[in-house]
Amino acid sequence: MTQNDRGSRTWLVTPDLLGFLNREGHFTDTNPAWFKVLGYAAEEIEGRPFLDFIHSDDLPKTRNAFNRNKKGLPVLNFVNRYRCKDGSFEWLSWNTVPEGDSFFCSGRCITAEKQNEAALKTREEEANLREQFIAVLGHDVRNPLAAINAAARVIGRSSGDAQIGEMVDSIQGSTARIARLIDDVMDFARARLGGGLNLNEHADHDVKPILEHAVKEIELAHPQTTIITEYDFCDPIRCDSGRISQLISNLLANAVVHGEKGAPVTVSAQDRDGSFYLWVTNLGEPIPPEVRKMLFEPFARGNVRQSQQGLGLGLFIAREIARAHGGDLTMRSEPDGTVFTFNMPRD
Repeated sequence: MTQNDRGSRTWLVTPDLLGFLNREGHFTDTNPAWFKVLGYAAEEIEGRPFLDFIHSDDLPKTRNAFNRNKKGLPVLNFVNRYRCKDGSFEWLSWNTVPEGDSFFCSGRCITAEKQNEAALKTREEEANLREQFIAVLGHDVRNPLAAINAAARVIGRSSGDAQIGEMVDSIQGSTARIARLIDDVMDFARARLGGGLNLNEHADHDVKPILEHAVKEIELAHPQTTIITEYDFCDPIRCDSGRISQLISNLLANAVVHGEKGAPVTVSAQDRDGSFYLWVTNLGEPIPPEVRKMLFEPFARGNVRQSQQGLGLGLFIAREIARAHGGDLTMRSEPDGTVFTFNMPRD
């Protein structure tokens, strides 16, 4: 494009900033895009040194690029920041070529692209931080915890003192609780920060033994509670057995802790419409509406008793496990009891 073309349709309507720059570094002609992009009228740009509009951090490289132009060399895809009339800055990508005693300049606004690049970089940095966070939990915290537990076992075996034995039991109980908290936080990090809970490779597993084992564990921990089981489904089921065991244990523990003291908890399971269904039911007061809204949110624990342990991640993790299996976990709470329903497709 030459200076004779400045009245052409392209000159007038293109969104790119077009202009002619003399050897002194002053724009002699500019098109209307300067006003649309930067807010300057022609008379506010023309006749002034173009370096007056450059971000201070970009001045050295911009001077070097202009010196290349003055030596008769084109400058292509050169990026710098121009000050807008309101004081903000826009990123521009320039192509500048010598034309006689002047230089024809074409600039495209790339601020949105720069912002997208910055957002992508931020997401990548966040992903790296997530990985580091999970690595610290999985390695740097577990290792000293295991060492504490091992040392406690050695002390317990080497001493016949009953008081020391009680202290060792207390240490081992505390380390076990910490280990469970670490597991919950790692699952939370993977599910909420990492885009979803990961499953081990699916395989066919007998789920009835998993259910029976989880029930026995909870009965041992809460001997005052009776757990009634009602099973009517066919094994095996394709699933991640470890995660299914974790889901069942979380639901049972939740039912025992929050149900009516001394009342039985019922675990039912059956095949229905091509899916596996599991219901865990406890008696007691209905869950208040304000608590229901947050029940599956992480760290939301509702009305927590002082004796309760944990971070309030159990139901959140259970639902993530259900969803990772292509199913869901829902809740219904009425005067006749509270029921958590887990379902997943069998195919």
